[in-house]
Amino acid sequence: MEKLYTSTIPPKQLLKRRQRDKVHSFLLADGRIRGAFVQGTLMLDEMRMNFGHGLLETYVLGQAYLAGALLTANLKGNDRLALHLECAGPLKGYVVEATATGEIRGYLKTPQIPLEKPLESFDLSPLMGPGFLTVTKHLVDAKQPYEGKVPLMHGSLANDLAEYFLTSEQTPTAFTLSIRFDDRGELTGAGGLFLQAMPDAGEKLTAALETLVADLPSIGDALTEGQDAETYIMENFAAFDPRVIGNRRVEFFCRCSKEQMKAYLLLLPEADRHELYHHGPSPLELKCNNCNSAYHFEKDELVALIRPRADA
Repeated sequence: MEKLYTSTIPPKQLLKRRQRDKVHSFLLADGRIRGAFVQGTLMLDEMRMNFGHGLLETYVLGQAYLAGALLTANLKGNDRLALHLECAGPLKGYVVEATATGEIRGYLKTPQIPLEKPLESFDLSPLMGPGFLTVTKHLVDAKQPYEGKVPLMHGSLANDLAEYFLTSEQTPTAFTLSIRFDDRGELTGAGGLFLQAMPDAGEKLTAALETLVADLPSIGDALTEGQDAETYIMENFAAFDPRVIGNRRVEFFCRCSKEQMKAYLLLLPEADRHELYHHGPSPLELKCNNCNSAYHFEKDELVALIRPRADA
């Protein structure tokens, strides 16, 4: 892939950062609560560089990437899912896809979110307006995709996801998504957490955890200060006998290719092929929506691909 991002981080340090980007699965209270914790600082940094996003766009799309990464904890094999937010506000929405192997990709429908005045906080409700959040799961052992949709009610992806699980899957769930920037606008810590109550959890345990989650230390701050995921889990949930049961990598990754772009060109309607063949542009650049990777086709290569049948 012709990725746009280039890192100035020394290779050994980059490898160390990449190894920290993981989803950690854990259990609380003898398995009555299951949870996941994601560290995704490098993932969001690479996403930001590839799209050339500003701070606001990084924050909005970054939350969706973190949420998608958290939800991979419940996937297996070749399962995958998509988060689709559509709204009437200036944000317009986004699409994020995540696989069981931790590959996360996706894009904003408005690459540069218009603002009438500077934001005073990261409250995104003025940017959203009315709309819907759709979660689509493509499970290998299912005959067809499962899709659930909820109206946007909170102006917060974390709270709207919790609403989705409660109404669509009847599972009490709490989400926390946290992104921190330094004074220069550089991303320093990005992570998230979700907890789900199992059928035998009981109202008392669920209520106790809801109270705890509301008072948790900032995940973004903890990661900025160098705290690792397992330490955060063990320290903050000590009263509920936490047990980490595994982890898996997460990364900004897209399986687009030049061959896919060639296939797209070959499927163009005859009129479009004629226009492109005779009037260009040439050379041609195509970009993948999901990761913004660019693919170039020189004139000779392009002519061979899109020659209209009448000119063959």
